[in-house]
Amino acid sequence: MKKTTGTDRSVTRKWRPATQAVRGGTWRSEHGETSEALFLTSGYTYDDAQTVADRFAGEAEGMTYSRLQNPTVAMLEERIALLEGAAACRAQASGMAAMTAALLCQLSAGDHCVAARAAFGSCRWLVDHLLPRFGIETTVIDSADNAAWEAAIRPNTRVFFFETPANPTLDIVDMEFVCGLAKAHGIVTVVDNAFATSALQRPLEFGADVVAYSATKLMDGQGRVLAGAVCGKQEFIDEVLLPFQRNTGPNIAPFNAWVVLKGLETLSLRARRQSENALQLGEFVASRVPKILHPGLPSHPRHDLAAKQMDATGPIFAFDVESRARAFAVLDALELVDISNNIGDARTLLCHPASTTHAAMSEEDRADMGVTEGLLRINVGLEDPQDLIEDLDRALAAAAL
Repeated sequence: MKKTTGTDRSVTRKWRPATQAVRGGTWRSEHGETSEALFLTSGYTYDDAQTVADRFAGEAEGMTYSRLQNPTVAMLEERIALLEGAAACRAQASGMAAMTAALLCQLSAGDHCVAARAAFGSCRWLVDHLLPRFGIETTVIDSADNAAWEAAIRPNTRVFFFETPANPTLDIVDMEFVCGLAKAHGIVTVVDNAFATSALQRPLEFGADVVAYSATKLMDGQGRVLAGAVCGKQEFIDEVLLPFQRNTGPNIAPFNAWVVLKGLETLSLRARRQSENALQLGEFVASRVPKILHPGLPSHPRHDLAAKQMDATGPIFAFDVESRARAFAVLDALELVDISNNIGDARTLLCHPASTTHAAMSEEDRADMGVTEGLLRINVGLEDPQDLIEDLDRALAAAAL
């Protein structure tokens, strides 16, 4: 396989993000294909025994097994790393595979992890249930309280874990403060950046150590495949994450990697347009509901911080209609917007977190993180915002709002 300048770091690092999104990490075979090739293979053959021995010993470049390397997956990893501004990236089978790997690869029995209270339901399950099963202590705090991060630190604290913006309450974490605090105490920060992606926010620029993704969301952007990614320093990826991934196998399939590669080409265009649409729709919804959680609106308690950290505030916001019955009435009255628990899609999607993404949590824990019975989370797509406003207008009226 012939490599082009798409994988020459001395060249690609100089490119601007829009160019990296289309050409970064591209390999071409002897056929000179324009689009990245899809390599559907689990294993590889070798010209001689010494070649395979050298590859397995790490003394020669080349593929050995698709649980470790695959050309299509390698292209995706290189492109995500370039866009993130990271030294390296490893792709995962799903967003939760990425979160699990990013934590378990570096935590052991006796360690302590501090996590944000507001998080995706499965991420809270990791913190509340999985990590403690392996003797890893956890503390959950209000991520907007900077003093709480410092107060939670123990001598055995190894990781800070948080989402910003958070799912589904759109909490915003002060990354410069929290990551700086972590560095001062030798703590690794793991940031879930799925709501923004590198198109809108780059946590490494604020001092984060590890950035993890559900690439299922905005990176794909079409609701087609499951995918995840973990980015960080070369040493972390190669010496901490890779041994875990090699031996546990949360690897992405080549086809899924290829689909996400195609999604990255338009990521910035979609993310920015969807952010614009979400802001326009949010301004309308704010006039009709008791409470809205949208970091792009001045009513959000951390609006100024979001503006500082993000190039745009993303396609997702939440609003509260005070009861489950009223929330269901809104959902049932929709004509254009789909009821779906996915996010990042080019289509507008609306869901009720308390009965879907956070249903497995206790009512007490949901209330503690702000996931009320009346909370609705919306992913705003690429449709004409006026059509979305008209659909929400009908749905809100049906719920007497």
